[in-house]
Amino acid sequence: MTYVRSTFRHPALPKNDLGYTVDYYEGSLSTLCAGCGHDSINAAIVQACWEMNIEPHKVAKLSGIGCSSKSPAYFLSNSHGFNSVHGRMPSVATGANLANRDLTYFGVSGDGDTASIGMGQFVHVVRRNLNMVYLVMNNGCYGLTKGQDSATADAGSKSKSGHVNLFEAIDLASLAIELGATFVGQSFSGDKEQLTPLLKAAMKHEGFAFLNVISPCVTFNNNVGSTKSYDYVREHVEVTGTMDFVPLMREITASYEAGDVSDLTMHDGSEIRLHKLAKDWDPFDRFSAINAMQKAKHKGEILTGLLYINQEANELHTTLNTSDVPLNALSQDRLCPGSGMLSKLNASLR
Repeated sequence: MTYVRSTFRHPALPKNDLGYTVDYYEGSLSTLCAGCGHDSINAAIVQACWEMNIEPHKVAKLSGIGCSSKSPAYFLSNSHGFNSVHGRMPSVATGANLANRDLTYFGVSGDGDTASIGMGQFVHVVRRNLNMVYLVMNNGCYGLTKGQDSATADAGSKSKSGHVNLFEAIDLASLAIELGATFVGQSFSGDKEQLTPLLKAAMKHEGFAFLNVISPCVTFNNNVGSTKSYDYVREHVEVTGTMDFVPLMREITASYEAGDVSDLTMHDGSEIRLHKLAKDWDPFDRFSAINAMQKAKHKGEILTGLLYINQEANELHTTLNTSDVPLNALSQDRLCPGSGMLSKLNASLR
């Protein structure tokens, strides 16, 4: 058995507009368990970034601690990366983002890293509307420490050891909407067709984009009685609607059955096209999204797709009126404008 990734690629692999084949967006060989849902999510990230013609060196990957937080090593090896302390990824992401607004920030976390030790940091990064993608690989257990129930494990669900969880689960997607997240999506690691356009739209959203992805732990939480197992999720998924992401200045090729279709133009001119399937659900209405999720929970369903989006709120740089130029690119005369400007500032504070 080898742990070295083969460097051979088919010479006829297609290239994106930047001239890169998809392998340029890959990372190290995964050491996660065979069949782990996290690897499927990583593959969707690779595919989305390749199709979006994103330059890897303009991406910053950040994570905390856990199986999910190892994932940034497995995609975009040519990008920047920072593996932080358990639950503290939002602080690092905030500092890095304020210092250099020109990068695409991609935070990867888990249900333990976010819903337990990192909950306080998660709450504040949402309400500040930091311009980043925050992705939770949610498997309902602590896979790195032998499968104990996490805070997202549903009440009544059964672990591999036979233990029945007694406590109500924290619903991260609903919480994100209530806290003011301006883009909230939910998906399943086994549905790459849905997850890939969700990732594309999240990366183009100007503000905090939250994605909660159910990702079964094949070792500790893929048993009968678990509500985060592959079988359970496949049997209980309810999709809000079909979504397609249309890049800037590209022909729209998606086609849908008759129904309500809504095109949402992003800040850079690209579009999200939504084909509404779920009744009494409006992704532009916060209360409608919350009600739809609560109804799905009451029926034992897992609602997936783009749940809510708001393009009217200001992202953090706009709120703080920060410099348009990244701090590391500011010239000396702007960093130190002179004693005259300092005197004027001091006088304004008297």
